Amino acid sequence: MNSSPESFPELYAHFKSLVYNVALSYVQNKEDAEEITQDVFIKLFQSFTDFKQESTLKTWIYRITINRSLDFLKHKKSQKRFFIFGKRSENEFEIQNISTFEHPGILLENKEKSKVLFEAINKLNENQQTAFILSKIDGLSNPEISTIMELSISSVESLVFRAKDNLKKKLENKFEEYHKKK
Repeated sequence: MNSSPESFPELYAHFKSLVYNVALSYVQNKEDAEEITQDVFIKLFQSFTDFKQESTLKTWIYRITINRSLDFLKHKKSQKRFFIFGKRSENEFEIQNISTFEHPGILLENKEKSKVLFEAINKLNENQQTAFILSKIDGLSNPEISTIMELSISSVESLVFRAKDNLKKKLENKFEEYHKKK
């Protein structure tokens, strides 16, 4: 795939699922993931000439998608804070960030458990969250994650380990509560 604006439709066709799924892993909401996907491809189109090929195109797209997803979440949290302090919105549904949780690959009977898992993932710090999503959800290798996150492989391994440890602690209580309800 060459890096010219003429190949943009090909680029979109090739990477739209990757971008959407990464965004969905962060926001757990179809509409938000679609919005992020659009934003990512607008950014890619606008900055296509800036791509210096110091990394692969896929790595560059991952970075843009992750950054856009994290920015989106930060913006949503700030809107939520305004709402808590009394600012009213005509669209409370959006501000409350109610998850539709339509992640591909999650079976219907596992949606409730998956929602709990993703809520815990969202409480990890950004680096742990990103390393965990790329490793365990997207199935990327540590060298690939290292390139995307611009960290050493040992740093990635450490982030994934700490993320798993933190998730284990956060989820032990959640799933005990879940099983008591049944």
